[in-house]
Amino acid sequence: MLVKILIGVAVVIALLVIFIATRPAEFTVSRSANMATTPDAVFAQLNDFHKWEVWSPWAKMDPNAKSTFEGPTSGEGAKFAWDGNSDVGAGNMTITESVPNDHVRIRLEFVRPFAGVNDTLFTIKPAGDKTNVTWTMSGRNNFITKAISLFMDCDKMVGPQFEKGLASMETAAVAESK
Repeated sequence: MLVKILIGVAVVIALLVIFIATRPAEFTVSRSANMATTPDAVFAQLNDFHKWEVWSPWAKMDPNAKSTFEGPTSGEGAKFAWDGNSDVGAGNMTITESVPNDHVRIRLEFVRPFAGVNDTLFTIKPAGDKTNVTWTMSGRNNFITKAISLFMDCDKMVGPQFEKGLASMETAAVAESK
């Protein structure tokens, strides 16, 4: 009887491992907003990590997080690192590509609570008298993150934060451009 139970448990575990392995290898979270400001005002907010504390939803989750900056003040090579509470974890971001009033690409590295490296892209497009901004984060799922995705939906967790951040970014860009 014990052997049958062990075989049954082994089969269930094997099926679970196979199911997890078939989960998507990549993920993407993306949100867009039309902002009542100019592309250069938006670009100024994105291209300088020093300005992110005003609009980043994660800065609001832990105002006591320790922040450090390295490299140039803005543009390619600018680096921002944070170490905060369990809501924001620890990690760093480096601007890898910066094209004025068009896009900013960032290498986003999480150290904790889960290690991972993601690509973040902000695209900026004129839209009449407004500016359309799209915030996209994409990355690869390893076996552990595939398993976690069975219980936590990255899009549902991060997407609303992107929406809050875009709204706050608009407020900051409009205020700074006056």
